[in-house]
Amino acid sequence: MVFHIITLFPGVFDSYINESILKRAQKNKKLKFKFYNPRDYVKVVGAQKGKEKPYLRVDNKPYGGGPGMVMQALPVIKAIEAAIKHSNKKRKIIFLSPNGKQFNTSYAKTVVKKYSDIIIICGHYEGVDARVKKIFKAEEVSIGPYTLTGGELPAMIMIDSMARQIEGVLGNFDSLEESRAASSDTYTRPAVLKYKGKNYKVPKVLLSGNHRDIEEWRRKK
Repeated sequence: MVFHIITLFPGVFDSYINESILKRAQKNKKLKFKFYNPRDYVKVVGAQKGKEKPYLRVDNKPYGGGPGMVMQALPVIKAIEAAIKHSNKKRKIIFLSPNGKQFNTSYAKTVVKKYSDIIIICGHYEGVDARVKKIFKAEEVSIGPYTLTGGELPAMIMIDSMARQIEGVLGNFDSLEESRAASSDTYTRPAVLKYKGKNYKVPKVLLSGNHRDIEEWRRKK
């Protein structure tokens, strides 16, 4: 699977996708990441005061007034066009939005099953010009009922969730079992943890070897 990320800040992803499971998945050619920065698709508008690098404008004031700035449509459109050019026809375009469809594991499974290329549009500032999602018929998706500075963190959460649905990404594919993920309490060795004069024990049922009782305990948890 290939993830095509439209973002003004591709460096934000470096440490996360190049560590642990996602790093191994790339090495084993299960995943690939491509980044498209809208700044690469705009004209230079002059030098920014006090800096040697030219200022590449990708935002402007919102029509109708209001605080903040809005990402302009054309730079994002051109970045998406580049992503489409480097993807195959089994692709999905996701527009991250607080008003979008709620992302969950079921959504991740469906997307992984149906598509080989995922294009994720990460907004920033006050968001992306709404004409972008209309032009590409992008699906609006939200990771939860809260507001974040940009779409980079939501994109990483979605990537992590989708990636683990691909066979060969996890060391143990059984880790996907919902019964295991549902339990909020997990334990490992030692069976008795001594801390500041107190003993903290692993629940007896987990040491019993009775798998039916263990699964029932996890389900209740």
